[in-house]
Amino acid sequence: MTENAQQQPTAPSTELPTQYAPADVEGPLYERWVERGYFAADAKSDKPAYTIVIPPPNVTGSLHLGHAFQHTLMDALTRRKRMQGFEALWLPGMDHAGIATQNKVEQQLAEEGKSRQDLGREEFVERVWQWKEEYGGKILGQMRRLGDGVDWDRERFTMDEGLSKAVQTIFKKLYEDELIYRAERIINWCPRCLTAISDIEVEYQEDDGELVSIKYGEGDETLVVATTRAETMLGDTAVAVHPDDERYRHLVGKRIKLPLTDRTIPVVADTHVDPEFGTGAVKVTPAHDPNDFAIGQRHNLESITVMDERAVITVHGPFEGLDRFEARSAIVAALRSQGRIVAEKRPYVHSVGHCSRCSTTIEPRLSMQWWVKVGPLAKAAGDAVRDGRVKIHPEDMSKRYFDWVDNMHDWCISRQLWWGHRIPVWYGPDGEVVCVGPDEQPPGTEAEGWKQDTDVLDTWFSSGLWPFSTLGWPEQTADLRKFYPTDVLLTGHDIIFFWVARMMMFGLYAMDGEVPFRTIALTGLVRDERGKKMSKSFGNVVDPLDWMDKYGSDAVRFTLARGANPGTDVPIGEDWVQASRNFANKIWNATRFALMNGATVEGPLPDASEMSATDRWILSRLNKTVAEVDAFYDDFQFAKLSDCLYHFAWDEVFDWYVELSKTTFQAGGRGAEVSQRVLGEVLDVTLKLLHPVVPFVTDTLWTTLTGGESVVIADWPSDSGFRDDAAEREIESLQSVITEVRRFRADQGLQPGQRVPARLTLDGTALAPHEAAIRQLLRLQPEGDAFAATATLPVAGATVALDLSGTIDVAAERKRLAKDLAAAEKEKAQATAKLGNEAFLAKAPDNVVDKIRGRLAKADEDIARIQTQLDRLPQA
Repeated sequence: MTENAQQQPTAPSTELPTQYAPADVEGPLYERWVERGYFAADAKSDKPAYTIVIPPPNVTGSLHLGHAFQHTLMDALTRRKRMQGFEALWLPGMDHAGIATQNKVEQQLAEEGKSRQDLGREEFVERVWQWKEEYGGKILGQMRRLGDGVDWDRERFTMDEGLSKAVQTIFKKLYEDELIYRAERIINWCPRCLTAISDIEVEYQEDDGELVSIKYGEGDETLVVATTRAETMLGDTAVAVHPDDERYRHLVGKRIKLPLTDRTIPVVADTHVDPEFGTGAVKVTPAHDPNDFAIGQRHNLESITVMDERAVITVHGPFEGLDRFEARSAIVAALRSQGRIVAEKRPYVHSVGHCSRCSTTIEPRLSMQWWVKVGPLAKAAGDAVRDGRVKIHPEDMSKRYFDWVDNMHDWCISRQLWWGHRIPVWYGPDGEVVCVGPDEQPPGTEAEGWKQDTDVLDTWFSSGLWPFSTLGWPEQTADLRKFYPTDVLLTGHDIIFFWVARMMMFGLYAMDGEVPFRTIALTGLVRDERGKKMSKSFGNVVDPLDWMDKYGSDAVRFTLARGANPGTDVPIGEDWVQASRNFANKIWNATRFALMNGATVEGPLPDASEMSATDRWILSRLNKTVAEVDAFYDDFQFAKLSDCLYHFAWDEVFDWYVELSKTTFQAGGRGAEVSQRVLGEVLDVTLKLLHPVVPFVTDTLWTTLTGGESVVIADWPSDSGFRDDAAEREIESLQSVITEVRRFRADQGLQPGQRVPARLTLDGTALAPHEAAIRQLLRLQPEGDAFAATATLPVAGATVALDLSGTIDVAAERKRLAKDLAAAEKEKAQATAKLGNEAFLAKAPDNVVDKIRGRLAKADEDIARIQTQLDRLPQA
């Protein structure tokens, strides 16, 4: 623990409002933190660096529970490290979010009756910048509401000047190292967004479709193929069978008639075909399916594109101009009329890819695009984890990471958009291709026949540079030297593929093998209280700002942190936030009580010889809690550290120590002075331990308690090593007596404040010094001359005899308990009979049997409890 040598410019104040009002405290307090520069990191500092870069939220976004969850954890890590003496940098910023932002502005234009083509590229991009300045960055203000301790002076945007230079620099470096190339391949195409998207931006869902079996060829030379996409048959250039399939061996190498067309197509043998699936024959459409494209490459097949960028059919007169889904129905009808439909299955449920941005069904499309050759980059990203330079936490998430980086396909990085980093490649009049760096001039003008590539880069290309581009790379800045590599990347396990792997590849490549972060701490996703995914369609999406307005930001933060077990999803409900608000109120009220009773941090702690067992117990428990919290932080166990702090603060400090100290304070003298200093120390340390998770209420209380400037810049507590196991055992015995007698009183129906005559036999036990506290907490009055023990409770080596003759009707209570005992015994008999019935056990579902076993266990507990109550009652 630390002695409070921290600056204390003013004397501690005992003035606290009777109730905590988060709305009055949080906003002004946050602005005070920012104005005083508490979150600003100094690259010239001699302190060891600790860096976290924020996963940049989309410029179009607003704070949702997922953001609030991860931001709370990152803020807690950074605040603790700052208190531990690190030069802590939590760097904020936003992503330009190419498709999402362009869609927003296009929607705005549509309301004006315009399209981006009406404006032209230059004017449209200027319009997006205007939108960004006016509407973008809403989330940044909401981060302040949450209490994010980020360095606002270092805020970055993926399309600001510095990051744009970084993008051009690494593109050219990759291009010159032959790790970027241009090729015609099958890509995922969104007919709504009119752009390619990467594999990881495709969301698969089960859709109702149709499976039709179509007869190709004539006479003896026929094959039946099954397809869910009949419209693509217009682009078929082969039928493929397995080379070992005897059924079709006689057809391999021959050409058969393609229905509805004037073309014939070959039958090819390819091991990709599964002879056991369907008819063992598959149609091959190289321009509209990635597997078919690969078959086409192996067999030198023609690729025929049959749809335009909007998925409208462009070939074969009768169907030309139809949307792909309209064409599907029309083609099946035409085939049916020719007797070529062998079988139809509707509905046929199958997995279909959709654009993650707009939910449109994805269309595989042959297209000329730019690609990153990921082989060597992905290997380096895998090696960095395998050799321990980067740790993944929890460790069992490593498998998902390796499954991705070890099997990564080349990455399509070009997007057919106008908003984003334009590909820095120029094409000349004679076929020249020139990649232009950030400080270089284009090789020629448009008038001379030179044109820049019209595509922009995938958003994840620029965000993949985030850990080092935000620190000034490619310049060798002081920030880059001080704060790179970053320490922790804390993010959801759902974007291992999108973002984590990209940063690993680019970081190792650009920074000469230096990893971008030392630890990847993966979290789960926030779900509702029933564990269901939050979705607008489910009606269970929660705006965290509503909860902040209602319960305060600390309550939302503590609820999220208390559910944060590494890598697992986090259920959250409003009841839990309300409970966290109650915890904040408990901290407030307990500190207020302590201040009113003279709790202080002034001067050194008294010697242990002057302390009571209660004082030594709480200090021993405090030091153990400091050690436990530190261990949990180092292992990213936010739920455990939050739970540990909750129970220590509420149960041990506020419920037990504060209550046990009341008699000491009332007695006055040196004992009271010692306990006042101990209570001040306990609160000082407890508020510091709680601060990273619940910053607002703790800073308000800590400054009032200590007179210090702010707990944000206070020293993090350390374990002093003080332990007193004997005091802990003594207070545990005291707690047992109080808990047991309270339970007995409740069982007898006594009101909490009802006083009962009692005789305490404590001699020869460690409880003797605590008689006054026991009597006060249990409302036990002296026994008096007429005392008659009607109930005796032996507990923890002591005996508590109670005179209940004037408080309860013993006969009536025995009658009530006997009735309850009979009911419990009947329940036990019924459950025992069912569990002893072999026929019942053979037929009953497991959950039903488990339920009956639970009923039996509950009945046993009830019988034992009721019998104990009866034994303790005096004879009527």
